[in-house]
Amino acid sequence: MVQQPQNLAGWVAYLSNAELPVLKHTARELERMHADEENLNARSVAHVITSDPMMTVKLLRFLQAHRRSHTQELVQVEQGIMMMGFNAFFREIRPEPRVEDVLHGHLAALTNLLRTVRRAQRASRYAFDWALLLHDLHAEEVRIAALLSYLSEMLMWCFNPDAMLKIHAMQEADKSLRSAAVQQEVLGFKGIELQHALALEWKLPELLLTLMDPAHSQNTRVRNVMLALNLARHSANGWDDAALPDDYRDIAALLRVDPEKVMAMVGASPSPSTA
Repeated sequence: MVQQPQNLAGWVAYLSNAELPVLKHTARELERMHADEENLNARSVAHVITSDPMMTVKLLRFLQAHRRSHTQELVQVEQGIMMMGFNAFFREIRPEPRVEDVLHGHLAALTNLLRTVRRAQRASRYAFDWALLLHDLHAEEVRIAALLSYLSEMLMWCFNPDAMLKIHAMQEADKSLRSAAVQQEVLGFKGIELQHALALEWKLPELLLTLMDPAHSQNTRVRNVMLALNLARHSANGWDDAALPDDYRDIAALLRVDPEKVMAMVGASPSPSTA
């Protein structure tokens, strides 16, 4: 049995050599598309990939590793697929292993991983929609940044489920505990530190590093991503979550609309228990 890493540097090395798992749905859809080559198109393939944070990272890592130094960094998945070509994509970036197989026997960890993926998917949709409203010419980059903002958490659910379950139990027992503090106590480092270290090690596009960094929160695009993540996290608890009114106010300020307009845009509604 391979011994687990004991520190941040160890985990960066371990994850850099691991085959990142993807969602079962992703694998099935890509296999189906590959079998129907006559109807393949880059947009449909990109849609499947960008619904899965880990498959998205597999592609971006490959593109960055094979990018010529003088060419522009690629963040847009569809463009990357077109540049690679379908044959190279299906040959080089395999949709395996599957998270359901990696976490076989760890049902609680799998459940929490899938919840995290759903939050990332929701956040990416919010961020993309708001980027369009803000006339951002590169809204797809904002979408990808939001999608990947939980990447380190997802990877730890896959490769260190016992520690993640301990963190989850501690926070459930004491709702006042900050995630970063509990991560530091249990893992020896914060999730944001692992996220940043992986992005650097994997040479992910510089733009993603900026858009995923709360330290740049005054940047409109970064603020878009941060607010989308907040809304996705809080609304996952139900539309009566106490933090949501602040989210609506902050999003309204970003988009220069009324909070009521924001509520209508995101489909906010009271939970069944309070309706």
